[in-house]
Amino acid sequence: MYANNYNIVRRVMGSVLVRLTRLKTVDMLLFTVVLMAKLYVFSDFIGMSKMRMNGEDAFIELGAVLLTIFWTIWLPPRGRIIALIIINMILSFVMYADLIYYRYFQDLVTVPVLMQMGQVDSLGESINTLLAWKDIVFFIDWAVIVPFLVYVIWRGHGDLRRANEQAGRTSDPLWRKAVARIIISVFVFMLGSNLVFTNIEEAKRTWAQGIFVGAWWNVSIYNVTGELGFHGFDIYRYAKQNWFDTSNVTAEQASESKTWIDERGDARNQLEKDALFGAYKGSNVLMIQLEAIQNFMIGQSIGGEEVTPNMNKLIKESAYFSQFYHQTAQGRTSDADFAANCSMQPVGNGSVFIQYANHEFDCMPETLKQEGYVANVFHAYEGGFWNRNTMYHNMQYDKFYSKKHFTLNEKVGWSLGDKSFFQQSLDVISEQNQPFYSFLITLSSHHPYTMPADQHKLNVGELDGTIMGDYLQATHYVDAAIGELVERMKEEGLWDNTILLMYGDHDNSIKDMKLFETFLGKSLSEVEQTMIMKQVPLIVHLPRGEHAGEYPNVGGQIDVTPTVMHLLGISTADKYMIGMPLITGQPVSGHKVVLRNGYWTDGTVFFMPSADGIAENGKCWNIADNALTDINGCLPGVEEASTELAMSDQIIANDLLADYKKQDATVAQAGTKDDSSAQASAGAQ
Repeated sequence: MYANNYNIVRRVMGSVLVRLTRLKTVDMLLFTVVLMAKLYVFSDFIGMSKMRMNGEDAFIELGAVLLTIFWTIWLPPRGRIIALIIINMILSFVMYADLIYYRYFQDLVTVPVLMQMGQVDSLGESINTLLAWKDIVFFIDWAVIVPFLVYVIWRGHGDLRRANEQAGRTSDPLWRKAVARIIISVFVFMLGSNLVFTNIEEAKRTWAQGIFVGAWWNVSIYNVTGELGFHGFDIYRYAKQNWFDTSNVTAEQASESKTWIDERGDARNQLEKDALFGAYKGSNVLMIQLEAIQNFMIGQSIGGEEVTPNMNKLIKESAYFSQFYHQTAQGRTSDADFAANCSMQPVGNGSVFIQYANHEFDCMPETLKQEGYVANVFHAYEGGFWNRNTMYHNMQYDKFYSKKHFTLNEKVGWSLGDKSFFQQSLDVISEQNQPFYSFLITLSSHHPYTMPADQHKLNVGELDGTIMGDYLQATHYVDAAIGELVERMKEEGLWDNTILLMYGDHDNSIKDMKLFETFLGKSLSEVEQTMIMKQVPLIVHLPRGEHAGEYPNVGGQIDVTPTVMHLLGISTADKYMIGMPLITGQPVSGHKVVLRNGYWTDGTVFFMPSADGIAENGKCWNIADNALTDINGCLPGVEEASTELAMSDQIIANDLLADYKKQDATVAQAGTKDDSSAQASAGAQ
């Protein structure tokens, strides 16, 4: 009976195989229909209503499917069927992997993620909660195609040959087959390319401008390219960044970069002799990155009320830097995070978090963990935004508390309001082992500053209804949240043994300078306008309110980590960082802040480059006089600024820190061996 059933199944499969080969492309049609259905289900299952597949998306996905399979036309019928089944199985698995990864990380699987499988391992026991019975739809066709694949591989060739012989078919000439395949494959390729690239180019020209340049979230790219297109772009992006765009830095250039950055370490080492080095050894560190909070609002009032009353109060018992600059570029929030925690310049195009998340850096979380600290990061938004999951894993945080870890009980702006965000974060922080490093990233004051009506506490007068008025309301709310955080820290007994540090991440994206002039009540010169957009507050509250006051010396975000390390007494002489400590017992002479667009300042002059890139055509402003001065006074600093940006880019893009650390390890090992040999010789004598 079993033999009879086997023969029946075999005859049925053989008949199906023969019919598929006779119909030429019906196998490709079946593949396309099944895969399009799975792609639609995928877009539905990730649960983002604004990204559910529409007509335009369907055309892009269809084009991607055709580009995936057009080459199979060149295979013999049996080979084409095998290839299509295998492609179906691979893409089904990719979609399912993306779905599971998205449910946990709110992101899609990328090449760097696959290179860092430890991030996937972090799913741990949570994997069971990410599975759903409905997911079986991605594999339900496997019940048919897997047995058919086995049959085609093992028995299909003989059955197909015999069936063709029995049907008395004669083979077409080889040239005719080749011409037919060329015509069909070219048509399928051109159709697929037109469906994909025409629609994507239209999106790039209209609603998705800059999305591939900034690339701040993989899901945003998926929204333009579709599932298959995203992975095609991801492979292209990885290959371009890691294989084709490498500058093939020479040994001489690498050595020059190492010498340059070692000199920065030597300069920090000289400062480690002062009394403030290690004055707060063992203190906790709580650092807050404030979304779009700029310095021009500090100490200002409107409608008879202070815009930032709590920060103003905190400043009176803290070190406050009134000439502190953000150093961000296209990476915006991620650039500020990178500069402050890793003390390197962000790259000019894109984001280090996106482009170089798997490269080696000397970042604060890793360094403090080596000193026995617990290091966690908190941000109540999607974990995949700015590729944070991958980058934070590389920075060696113990845990990243993203949106899914918070109870969304206060909706403000993009996500959880900062008041609730601070309180829920402190619920975790207060239970942590000490010493700890906790990094909090706020979100409520994010553009376009849409605050709930009950949070419009200020009377902004003529700015009411403008984006500046909304920005002031958002800033006032964040300031109130900071006040509550400070009180909670005091209640939890953290106030007197914690370094509380906060800084703004970047400008507020308000381009109409007349709104600034209305708020400030005065006209602004060109340099004042530029400095307003580049300056953010830096407030460092030390235990017992020590060393409080306004610090006039300039600083930038790359100086944040060296400042913290200096206060904790952790040497950065051997760390590959660019910045310098800002709170020291001795003045740091000649310190300059270099901005990503080539601007620089030493607190006395402010240099603005010209559009043609010629240094002599730039502008050198005397800050105190608010007037242009002789350009020759700025030219030496231009070369230094250019060198800093070039060296930082060269180190990051070529992952030179990984090479430098290997060299250091080799030298240290050789030194250990030499010491051992010397001791052995001394013992022998």
